[in-house]
Amino acid sequence: MDEPGESTLGFLASLGRLLKTVRAVGRNRVELFFVEWQEERWWFFDTLVLAGVVLILALTTLIAATFTIVYVCAKADRLDLVIALILLYLAATIFSFWRLRSRLKKWEPFGATLAELKKDKACLDEKN
Repeated sequence: MDEPGESTLGFLASLGRLLKTVRAVGRNRVELFFVEWQEERWWFFDTLVLAGVVLILALTTLIAATFTIVYVCAKADRLDLVIALILLYLAATIFSFWRLRSRLKKWEPFGATLAELKKDKACLDEKN
């Protein structure tokens, strides 16, 4: 038969390995969380700047349209130039808005962290 001391040592060694594994997994998840936190901050800042560009271009379009009405009433010679500027600003506004909207649809904060936690849960559920 096994000595009582041997089974206790085997149990303690297994428990030690289990604790090391749990600590390593926990550390890995925390590091992943902080990496994603950094990425989310940059994504938010970049999106905020893009939203500012959309607003500025929309305002520029409105100002250009207002000046067009003024110029149409004063002189019809400059109408082509002003219309071209309005169309340019409008196209830039629509493009920027489209990019902003597509980014917001794709945004999934902390996606990798949540995916890893789901994998961990599935792995633990599978072993039980």
